Amino acid sequence: MLKPVTVMCMAVALAACAPAESRLPDNNAFSPRVTELLASMTLDEKLGQLHQAAGGRSRNLNSRLTDDELDRVRRGEVGSYLHVAGAEPLAALQRVAVEESRLGIPLLFAMDVVHGYRTIFPVPIAMASTWDEADWEAAARVSAEEASASGLHWTFAPMIDIARDPRWGRIVEGGGADPYLGARMAEAQIAGYQGGDLSQADTILATAKHFGAYGVPTGGRDYGTADLSERSLYEIYLPPFYAASRAGSGSMMTAFNDIAGVPSTANETLIDGTLRGRWDFDGLIVSDWNAIAELINHGVAETRADAGALALRAGVDMDMTSAVFVNDLRQAIEAEPALLADLDLAVGRVLTAKERLGLFDNPMAYHQTARETAELLSPDHRALARDVAGRSMVLLKNDDNALPLTAGAGRVAVIGALATDAWTQLGSWRAQGRPDDVVTLLDGLQTRAPEGVEILHAAGAHPGNDDLTGIAEAVALAESADRVVLVVGEDYDLSGEARSRSDLFMPASQRALADAIFNTGKPVIVVLVTGRPLAIPNLAERADAILNTWMLGVEAGPALADIVYGDVSPSGRLPVSFPRATGAVPYTYSEFPSGRPADPDLGRDSNRYHDQPITPQFPFGHGLSYSAFSYGELSATSDESGYHLSVDVTNTGEYEADEVVQLYMRDPVSFVARPQLELRGYRRISLSPGERLTVHFHLTAAQSAVFERPGAWRIEAGELQFHVGASSADLRASASVHVDASGTSDVPASAIETRTEVE
Repeated sequence: MLKPVTVMCMAVALAACAPAESRLPDNNAFSPRVTELLASMTLDEKLGQLHQAAGGRSRNLNSRLTDDELDRVRRGEVGSYLHVAGAEPLAALQRVAVEESRLGIPLLFAMDVVHGYRTIFPVPIAMASTWDEADWEAAARVSAEEASASGLHWTFAPMIDIARDPRWGRIVEGGGADPYLGARMAEAQIAGYQGGDLSQADTILATAKHFGAYGVPTGGRDYGTADLSERSLYEIYLPPFYAASRAGSGSMMTAFNDIAGVPSTANETLIDGTLRGRWDFDGLIVSDWNAIAELINHGVAETRADAGALALRAGVDMDMTSAVFVNDLRQAIEAEPALLADLDLAVGRVLTAKERLGLFDNPMAYHQTARETAELLSPDHRALARDVAGRSMVLLKNDDNALPLTAGAGRVAVIGALATDAWTQLGSWRAQGRPDDVVTLLDGLQTRAPEGVEILHAAGAHPGNDDLTGIAEAVALAESADRVVLVVGEDYDLSGEARSRSDLFMPASQRALADAIFNTGKPVIVVLVTGRPLAIPNLAERADAILNTWMLGVEAGPALADIVYGDVSPSGRLPVSFPRATGAVPYTYSEFPSGRPADPDLGRDSNRYHDQPITPQFPFGHGLSYSAFSYGELSATSDESGYHLSVDVTNTGEYEADEVVQLYMRDPVSFVARPQLELRGYRRISLSPGERLTVHFHLTAAQSAVFERPGAWRIEAGELQFHVGASSADLRASASVHVDASGTSDVPASAIETRTEVE
């Protein structure tokens, strides 16, 4: 309880309280250094630590670091900056903080380093298409090395929102539609960003975002309400955050949206109750941009002071840019002195994050200009970007082996403005990526063309405008060629934050270009450039092959050439299904069956649209190869440690290639309806022609547990069915196991990793 003298000081002369009295819980885990600092800080200095200011704009970094701003640092009124970068300029700023402020507390420098810093990797939805945690961890490690070399300590990634509605523009930033896959990708990125020791100068603090259910806004409209059941929240949308917490994510970010009327940034039950209470998360929690002030727009706060009190009480530690904490929280504390306890906890967590990064011991470790020069866009980093880009592309269709193009293919017309669009290959959240760093798709195809292949190009039309004047030239070129590579889709500005779309068909200019090229009668290979699943029924019907490249980063061209010319077999798999029409979303393979499961027979009343097939255009997990794979029987055994399933996979084709072996579970009878299928494991394997490998999956009963209430998951005795195959719609073998005894778990089932082995 606060001492009466403290309350009196606040009531009479709050500004003169130096230091403000600290009240920490009896079980406080803060270090002696952090505890001592808290005891020494004035109220203004505490509020300053909770303020993250914009040091510039995303395209004009450091532009706001004026003399006035430096004076604020000297007074201890800023705890962190975002939209800043550069080893040398940030060194100068850090020196002001540690040498010229009263307590010498270092600053945290942050940026959205989402899929690369200077070496830009494929966009996150493409990275998830590798179905390989090692790829994500390696890419995040490179991102951390480059960002830390440029003075940054903190990234606002990974974005681990589960998204099943591709109308939502930010689907491009995440790991797709499945909580199990999303959890694995979250863990990998956190390991890459933070390394084995966060205090090392080549690591950065990860931020799992956006805590809540940001990926399921009504109608796919960004920032909108998420009106979903408690079961859906805990079984689908929160498991990746649990996995991120267990992986040691140094921070998390609250979401813009509300869940059933309660904004995530003010959701004490979710933040302090679930995240901190049940999951024991001890990291830093930051709001999203201006989200605390926007609690007024939500209608749950009348004033900025009210908004600040709600966020602080809920468990938010740092205010991104709205300046509510630093400017208005004092008023709330005057009215409610008990908020000082929440304030001390928030400041302690901010200081602890800085301590874990080693900034108190060596605040200048991130400011070595020689390392910055050596790290950015190094040959090794570009080589990794190319390799991962190749593994992220998904071959959706390949009739009559239209791909690969081999020597002697003749004149190939590459049609489409996206073939030369470097900006689009950088995708959304490109950090310090530059278009001059990008090897375009056309560059790659031209440079790597084998003997007897002549690459020609016409732009035709760009998705960013309605100019169709170039289509005639494109048609003429196509008619003079032996075959066409048609590069169509979305440009970078059609996907990302605040880029939700009501129509999932390609832009009108791209549809017109595609139709004109198909009408030439030439063989057409489609290279689909996109940041989201699109409705492409015309392409699916008329193209000879469709290679979904997403947006590939700086090594886009060489990676595409590797696939198109057959040096590498495509091996990406879809982390979210492609719909046949906009009206068919949201859709997932793991829907509940309903009492009248979808039936292809229109004569039966069933859970379907009357004007669409019951299947998506391309299902979750889908992806073709230049080779072929056969699966043996799925064997299943059990012992006291759990369930063990094994399957033989053989490369029956002529190419060395990767297969992604996918394991799905079905609980046929439960106390509540269960999904038709649930992903419970996967393993990417490489096989030479004729080679056979055995993949083993090891699971526990807790992985079948069903949500009952927060913190309680019911394990039910009974049958579990398992299916293994090449996608959610291409299951090759099945087996059943029996859960002998009921029980309970406190872990989200899909957050538990299935151990795999290959022999």
